[in-house]
Amino acid sequence: MTDADVSKDASRNTEYDVVVIGAGPVGENVADRARAAGLRTAVVESELIGGECSYWACMPSKALLRPVVARAEARRVPGLGEAVRGPLDADAVLARRDEMAAHWKDDGQLAWLDAIGADVHRGVGRLRGTRQVSVTAADGTVRHLTARHAVAVCTGSRAVVPGLAGIEDVRPWTSREATSAKEVPGRLVVVGGGVVGVEMATAWRGLGAEVTMLIRGERLLPKMEPFAGELVADALTEAGVRILTGVSATGVRRAGQDGPVTVELDHGEPLETDEILFATGRAPRTDDLGLDTVGIEPGSWLTVDDSCRVEGSDWLYAVGDVNHRALLTHQGKYQARIAGAAIAARAQDTPLLETDRWGAHAATADHAAVPQVVFTDPEAASVGLTLAEAQAAGHRVRAVDHDLAAVAGSGLYAEGYKGQARMIVDLDREILLGVTFVGPGVGELLHSATVAVVGEVPIDRLWHAVPAYPTISEVWLRLLESFRG
Repeated sequence: MTDADVSKDASRNTEYDVVVIGAGPVGENVADRARAAGLRTAVVESELIGGECSYWACMPSKALLRPVVARAEARRVPGLGEAVRGPLDADAVLARRDEMAAHWKDDGQLAWLDAIGADVHRGVGRLRGTRQVSVTAADGTVRHLTARHAVAVCTGSRAVVPGLAGIEDVRPWTSREATSAKEVPGRLVVVGGGVVGVEMATAWRGLGAEVTMLIRGERLLPKMEPFAGELVADALTEAGVRILTGVSATGVRRAGQDGPVTVELDHGEPLETDEILFATGRAPRTDDLGLDTVGIEPGSWLTVDDSCRVEGSDWLYAVGDVNHRALLTHQGKYQARIAGAAIAARAQDTPLLETDRWGAHAATADHAAVPQVVFTDPEAASVGLTLAEAQAAGHRVRAVDHDLAAVAGSGLYAEGYKGQARMIVDLDREILLGVTFVGPGVGELLHSATVAVVGEVPIDRLWHAVPAYPTISEVWLRLLESFRG
């Protein structure tokens, strides 16, 4: 059913089995699972259907990064390197980015929701009490929806910009501006050394910008194994990125309307730049959600159980970034499949598989097996626990490391290949709790590691998973050999 159909007969569409607030990938998947179970479903969206990932995150950022990384890898292949020594065609890269972001139009996404039979309501969705949602359209019209079984909050998160002096006049970039900019800045300061920071530093440096990174701590990618940040920092430095650690911005000011930006630092001389990107964390998009009408503090992260139902409620679900369990698109979609199944089971009075840790109604991977790829050059890919996390959790573990450059397949992949692999072994059960790879092309290795961690595959059984030769996957054999001694 289209927007026009809904607006023609609003009274007929006020009551649903499930109301989903937010039509990003997470909300879309909750709606899909609810509709597959035969539940009448409404989806409310105030911006573009498809959400952050489609237009301002995953898709445009990877479109910017792909030619940068492909060129870097090609330069390391004898016989090919000299052919790719020139600069990238920035206009062509940005044009492809626009195409991958569907030119910021959501017709295709709307058609998909229509195809699954979900009703779409355009406007700002707010809770107004138990199982009640109001939708305020752009023209001020308000429509009230009632959910017989569940309301799923899938509103995601937003970038946090620090309250520095002069920040409003500077018009700083967040992840949205960094992925949708229409031209390459001459100079860019990136504040923050997490995933957004390193990816955008990689992309814009590759497209020709002079990039300086300001890192409050001492290393990049602080949530991954230390060697991940070290290898990525080495590569960024080699590419011409200036990385300043132990430094924070204390103030910013822009000269005139479109002049350069001066960045004051707590240590060192001020920097001058054309644009400044703050990649300094995320906050939940729950401040204007009507949470106070159901006894929850506005602006809060929403605490949920493993079925993504909000603690203390029998009808309210929070899925994706808003529950702060794993702020990744693929993990939010996973949660959506779990939550959708749980909502359907409860609506149909079907017993939940609550006793099954890896059952259909428990988002166990949020705790034990979150996969992530950082699309820099080199890539950093991890799943499960780091050594520090495993030790902090009280596991008796051993870290097994191997130099990826010593694997036959890596030498064929690129000359001068640099990389590192680590697996974290639970010594009591002899299963893997975590795996990290850093190196060119390692993102495609990650799913094998994810299967091993989720499946709790015994080390003795992994010995029989023979990697093809000569591939980088042979690192699995080398890790297992090192563990067995």
